[in-house]
Amino acid sequence: MKLLLTSAGVKNESIKQALLELLGKPIEECNALCIPTAIYALNGGTKHAWNFFNGDFSTPMCELGWKSVGVLELSALPSIDESVWRPAFDKADVLLVNGGDPLFLYHWMKQSGVASLLPSWKGVYVGLSAGSMVMTPRIGEAFVGWRASDEQSDDTLGFVDFSIFPHLDHDMLPENTSRDAAEWAETLQSPAYAIDDETAIRVNEGKIDMISEGKWRKFF
Repeated sequence: MKLLLTSAGVKNESIKQALLELLGKPIEECNALCIPTAIYALNGGTKHAWNFFNGDFSTPMCELGWKSVGVLELSALPSIDESVWRPAFDKADVLLVNGGDPLFLYHWMKQSGVASLLPSWKGVYVGLSAGSMVMTPRIGEAFVGWRASDEQSDDTLGFVDFSIFPHLDHDMLPENTSRDAAEWAETLQSPAYAIDDETAIRVNEGKIDMISEGKWRKFF
């Protein structure tokens, strides 16, 4: 799998270069599918989804100049025959997966069938915040919001073997300090990274490297 797990999208030239290396061709030659699903579980989710599509947030994803951009809404897929949406999925060079609630995204990744397709899919997965966290084994109780049931754990897809604490030391998120990140990691007792908005984790067929013009921290 080829993954670019970001805190806030393609925020700087280093992250953009890492994306280009994963894609293996220019952005303007690539077909993108954007997945807004996670944002709908948050207050103002419908407006935030439009901002994601339109590039109104400071989280560059959909507005990078792709050859084509489509929307893959995971919560709609269980009610649609797979033959309708699967060709677009297979053709996509990149999936742009929005932030929001990671467990809501996890639920619809599983329900839609997309989670089962990802291991054999040949494109590049780019996650933003929750879109990155959903690929990890656990998000930690500190990030649990929406639950499908009272019994749901903080487990997520587990396509990588580390957890992610995004938006490290963000000015608008007083609960995301370095100290908070260390306490979060202590509850997990497993490999984890805290990354700020100028940082991404690149995973290329199992090889992991950090792409950063900001700060990050590894735990355990």
